[in-house]
Amino acid sequence: MPGALPDGEPVPAEGTLPESARTDLGMRPFGIYVHVPFCATRCGYCDFNTYTAAELGGGPSASLGTYPALARAEIGFARKALGGVDVPVSTVFFGGGTPTLLPPAALGGILRAIDGEFGLRPGAEVTAEANPESVDEASLAGLREQGITRVSFGMQSAVPGVLATLDRVHQPGRPAHCAAWARAAGFDHVSLDLIYGTPGETDADWRCSLDAAVAARPDHVSAYALTVEPGTRLAARVRRGELAGTDDDVLADRYLVADEVLTSAGLGWYEISNWAASEPSRCAHNMLYWTDGDWWGIGPGAHSHVGGTRWWNVRHPAAYAARIAAGNSPGQAREVLAEPERQLERVMLGIRLVQGYPVAKLGPAGRANAASVVAEGLASRTAYASGRIVLTRRGRLLADAVTRALTE
Repeated sequence: MPGALPDGEPVPAEGTLPESARTDLGMRPFGIYVHVPFCATRCGYCDFNTYTAAELGGGPSASLGTYPALARAEIGFARKALGGVDVPVSTVFFGGGTPTLLPPAALGGILRAIDGEFGLRPGAEVTAEANPESVDEASLAGLREQGITRVSFGMQSAVPGVLATLDRVHQPGRPAHCAAWARAAGFDHVSLDLIYGTPGETDADWRCSLDAAVAARPDHVSAYALTVEPGTRLAARVRRGELAGTDDDVLADRYLVADEVLTSAGLGWYEISNWAASEPSRCAHNMLYWTDGDWWGIGPGAHSHVGGTRWWNVRHPAAYAARIAAGNSPGQAREVLAEPERQLERVMLGIRLVQGYPVAKLGPAGRANAASVVAEGLASRTAYASGRIVLTRRGRLLADAVTRALTE
């Protein structure tokens, strides 16, 4: 089941932001994340804020059919809460859950509401996540016609046994077909998501998945180490001894293999877990997260950030619907980040990127420790000489330790 949201101070019913968050509003990149909290089935490793029909138990306020209108209503609420400041949208990301359980026209209607309230910047990136079994040639063509510019498929693995352990229901070859259909529909940007470290996965399995992903010719691949989250079916199976837990050394080896295979295929890393064929192929929406941009999260449990204020919506679709129907903010709680907290996040996220982080923007202790990070082979000597901390391949494996050293 979905994990708990953090604590925080109450969000005003009218969604008013603190004055500190409004400073320079519109001067920073602004995106919108739309969380579609529905899935046909729940994968055993998943603790995302998503719900199957059985978990929801029915009810008109918590359905695929009513969700688009609720999302459009929150978009209008967001426009009012942000006031008259011009904040054109650079990126839109439909995530979940499984956004493609909604018809293309429903996603298009939400996108038009965003454009109508805020305006989309010319060339705005609009991404939709999709499970391979949730789309076909016709629906992908429909998504492209509705203005979606980028599609990301949850491939996870190309090995039947690994997919079965993860409770994924698509056939191993399905993501490659989806990628081809997406290209035929006119998508220039197609991404595949992979997971490594599944219990029982072998080195050969992982190479098979990487080779299959490369053969599908995406221009972007994300590869994430499996995390066994408490409360999931997978965690219960590990606890009972039915499956082995994850091993950090194995995960590190799998990462190195991924970087080797993807780099050889012309996909260069630009964030620790992400590889792209070119700069235009990078996920601009995620770059906004990683570079201290602003975004408004639409939907149950969605998180938002504007000018150092972060808030998160109530989690359950029924509670979300009730807040929206009352004309109130769906925000459950928020926090106003102090400058030390924002600086920690800037460093933590900045060093995950291929461009790294400026040494001059570190605190005195961080600048003093930067030379040691370089001497230990965790950051590039050449980049350091030009004033930046850029992780080496080994440094990427130890990014958390580098963050601690640079933020003491």
